[in-house]
Amino acid sequence: MASTPIDLESLRVTKLERAFYTRDARVVARAMLGTYLVHAPRGSEARAVRVVETEAYCGPKDLACHARAGLTKRTRTLLGEPARAYVFLIYGMYDCFNVTCRARGSGHAVLVRGGEPVLGIAAGVRADGPGKLTRAMGITRADDGAELTGETLFLAARRARPRVEVTARVGVGYAGEWADRPWRFVEEESGHASRPSRRSIGRGETEPPARIARRLR
Repeated sequence: MASTPIDLESLRVTKLERAFYTRDARVVARAMLGTYLVHAPRGSEARAVRVVETEAYCGPKDLACHARAGLTKRTRTLLGEPARAYVFLIYGMYDCFNVTCRARGSGHAVLVRGGEPVLGIAAGVRADGPGKLTRAMGITRADDGAELTGETLFLAARRARPRVEVTARVGVGYAGEWADRPWRFVEEESGHASRPSRRSIGRGETEPPARIARRLR
């Protein structure tokens, strides 16, 4: 996708600054497609994926967002400063990686749902789903709260602007009409995005499935 080799140093040179995250989660979620998520803990081989699928979560009024519960042990990072890693456990077995956005206390975050492995990940290992992505990247709840402008866990700028599909979010049918908001962003025709079932998209009630007939150039 780009002529410049993908290695840790070239990614560090293009690391995104805090200002990237101080925007509405819907803006950040779209802008994150094509960026590189990098995990380079000291003493370990660096790993990176190119982000191909994201979802926006927009604060306490968004009934699909954890911020609806207010300040708790789980949401402390979510309701804290932007440009932090928000990592939480679902189904008792999967860690999910998010970036916090907008401003302190806003509760805005972007979930990374899928990535294309590009560095330090063994052949055949997939990152096409939030749980698969964190396993492939070696990201755990120990990374919750990590500053995304540091040297260990960060996003690097994209090298090309992808074509984008927009759909309702996945697995949040409990949120009622909020589940149908078109806040999932997927790189068009990517082979590295998740493949959710029709019933899990939005409220699972629309025919054809909840894919919004809108493409962003």
